[in-house]
Amino acid sequence: MSVIQAQKTALITGAASGVGFAIAQLCRRQGMHLALVDIDAGNLTKARDAVAAIDPLLQTASYAFDVADRTKWTETATQIQSTFPTGLDLVVLNAGKGYRPQSTADGKLKPWMDVEYWHKTLDTNVIGILNGINAIIPLMLAPASARSLVITGSKQGITNPPGGGNPAYNASKAAVKSLAEHLAHDMRSDPSTAHIAVHLLIPGWTWTGMMGNVGPTAEHEVQKMAGAWYPSQVADELHRELDKGRFYIVCPDGETDRALDQARMKWGSEDVVEGRPALSRWDTSWKETAEEEIQAEAARRRNV
Repeated sequence: MSVIQAQKTALITGAASGVGFAIAQLCRRQGMHLALVDIDAGNLTKARDAVAAIDPLLQTASYAFDVADRTKWTETATQIQSTFPTGLDLVVLNAGKGYRPQSTADGKLKPWMDVEYWHKTLDTNVIGILNGINAIIPLMLAPASARSLVITGSKQGITNPPGGGNPAYNASKAAVKSLAEHLAHDMRSDPSTAHIAVHLLIPGWTWTGMMGNVGPTAEHEVQKMAGAWYPSQVADELHRELDKGRFYIVCPDGETDRALDQARMKWGSEDVVEGRPALSRWDTSWKETAEEEIQAEAARRRNV
């Protein structure tokens, strides 16, 4: 039975725009009560009002704070427990940021000379998730009905593409993948938490706030980039894959299908096994071979 169903309760971080807001809308349309979290108080109020209007008889609470603030998480967990005494059935730890380095260093050295850029990125994307796990899991323990904890990662945390001056984002999402895998194993291995299924949501190219789609905007009002998915498409994919019980929920997009994603991930993991240079897919001496073999592997997977 799906955890996304009427009269259950969902907590969603990063809920004021993008994927978080789309998931909130989907959950509300399925009849769920909602607890929404975001650092952007103004847009969070708009998001809360928008989902509340879908069904005013359901509970809708919002909490504006920075997920990197552990004290605020503790305070908010107490408020959530009071507002939703039966606990949380679905938690989506989705809040994330993509900062840019501000160092005056030139070229590829720039992000490595800006420690503050690393701290800000990791504080939100990694520590923010750990804070949420610490504060929220106690609200999912009883009664021991089937519940789900979704953590939003990124393909960039798996394929680790260089360029763009943003290695901190890739590193943060690689850490998120690792912690989600460990958490999933530990939760299912403990009888007291085995009813909580952990999932890693891995969006592809999506029209989110990091691309300029800020706030709870109706999707038909947004002129997105060609090839990018709307956040609602990611939310729908999450719903389908949750119902299948998948841990890795890898979303395609308008330019990259599932087979190509799989081929790229396979190539990247084999850098270690085959002893190739780090990130060989982008290395001048390997680039052509990598592209040929990736495309061949993708074609093979499409024909299976």
